Amino acid sequence: MKKLLPLMKKYIAFAILSPVFMILEVVGDVIIPYLMSRIVDVGIVNQDIDYIIKIGLIMILAALFAMFFGVSSSFFGASAGYGFAAEIRGKVFEKVQGFSFANLDKFTVSSLITRLTNDCNTIGQVTMMSLRMAIRAPFMMIFALIMAYRVNSSLVRVFLISLPLLAIAITITLSKARPLFMKLQTHVDKVNGVIQENLTNIRIVKSFNRQDFEEAKFKERNDGLRNTAFKAISYIIFLMPIFNLIVYSTIIAVLWFGGKQITIGSMSGGALISFVTYITQILMALMMISMYFMNLLRGSASVSRITEVLNTESEITEIYSPVKDLKDGSISFENVSFIYPGSSGPALNNINFSIKAGEILGIIGSTGSSKSTLVQLIPRLYDVTEGSIKVGGVDVRDYDLKLLRDKVAFVLQKNTLFSGTIRSNMKWGNEEASDEEIIEALKHAEAWEFVSTYEDGLDHIVEQNGDNYSGGQKQRLTIARALLKSPKVIILDDSTSAVDMTTDAKIQKAFKHNLPNVTTIIIAQRISSIQHADRIIVMHEGNIESIGSHDELIKKSPIYNEIYESQQKGVIGE
Repeated sequence: MKKLLPLMKKYIAFAILSPVFMILEVVGDVIIPYLMSRIVDVGIVNQDIDYIIKIGLIMILAALFAMFFGVSSSFFGASAGYGFAAEIRGKVFEKVQGFSFANLDKFTVSSLITRLTNDCNTIGQVTMMSLRMAIRAPFMMIFALIMAYRVNSSLVRVFLISLPLLAIAITITLSKARPLFMKLQTHVDKVNGVIQENLTNIRIVKSFNRQDFEEAKFKERNDGLRNTAFKAISYIIFLMPIFNLIVYSTIIAVLWFGGKQITIGSMSGGALISFVTYITQILMALMMISMYFMNLLRGSASVSRITEVLNTESEITEIYSPVKDLKDGSISFENVSFIYPGSSGPALNNINFSIKAGEILGIIGSTGSSKSTLVQLIPRLYDVTEGSIKVGGVDVRDYDLKLLRDKVAFVLQKNTLFSGTIRSNMKWGNEEASDEEIIEALKHAEAWEFVSTYEDGLDHIVEQNGDNYSGGQKQRLTIARALLKSPKVIILDDSTSAVDMTTDAKIQKAFKHNLPNVTTIIIAQRISSIQHADRIIVMHEGNIESIGSHDELIKKSPIYNEIYESQQKGVIGE
């Protein structure tokens, strides 16, 4: 909590007022039983109606006093608790935005969603309880115990038996429930994981008619969560009858011994009534403390999961005074090797090559040859394990990270659009882009030909993930979005695989004629997409097998030649 408490600063006034007002509410609640005893012992015994009315009005005022401060405490506690949770959620989200791909590989998406929602909410609830229940319970117990002692000190000895018994029952219950609450959030992660995967891929599930399989998988995860939750709650259920047994046994004992004292005249009836009320308040306060600690266990698990994210340092760090100017798009790899975190072997091994500014480089190779890994190192989505990568003559680790990623535009394999409009999606590339600039980028990416057919043009709706566009349309829109960054380097990671060969050729031609000073790196499965490139790299098992032009590779690269011939046969066969 030491790491999280500074986030409470914005709500510190609420965090102070809530317990203060809660203590005042307790004072009002504790006074009422004493006033009740005075009505019985003085007003009723002496048949003094005026006294009864007077004390009755004071009781009403005390109740209103307690209600006002109770409501105020609840308001301040909720404001502080859920405000604190919102600050934590914002801090965690900000932290995740700074994660490298290696960090994101460590945490699953479903786990991060659970931490940002369920765990933050739990911390907010426990914080609110800490400001109210954790204050009310001990003060109620202390004040009520003092008042009970003042009413009859001899009967207080009954607590010497009941309180230790209740404390033992609570301790045993908490010790058993703690590990279950720790597991509970993990099961929530698993349920969120299967929900996210299923809903994201619902079209595939339906097309393969796998609804029954997915329902069975969800049921298994859901049952695991239910069973763990039930086991944890069962301990609370088990505690309740024990608590009631101790409470009612204590009340019976007090009535037994108190009744004897009334018989001999050492205690009044009103005093016994108030004493029983104070006993109930004390034991209820103790039960309240046990419930608080039960929730505190869940809160501690959530805090651990949140601080795990906050304590995770990004694999990508910036130097103290980074370079804030990238002069051109030249790139050089010098003895570059890379190993994925947790992997036993290198994904890339001793890579060396250079690209001139404005050059077009193609990359091809079999699946798993680390083509995508190679280009992901350029904008520092991962950092090299050994060696260095220079862009514009400067090591990428020396650049301001925002500048580097603005000047090295990356179109990933998975083409993602965000819900909104075409215009709002294009402005991800440049928030200040005019409609004319957006249309120009769409033309370069061969996307304007279909966007221009929409009656609402750039205001045409984009559904979540761009599901109302075809794969080829999404690819062209994401390429246009990247072009709006006015990059020095643009990387297309198999980003034209869903477009037809004619459109692909138009995109490559547009790049060559309209972006002469932009270094272009194209990863492709089709040789036709890269054969126009100035040079082509052939990757094989994390190594560079050959580098050269299309004609050169046909002669000297067995891998390239095999790919070319197989694709040519496919074209002829068609």
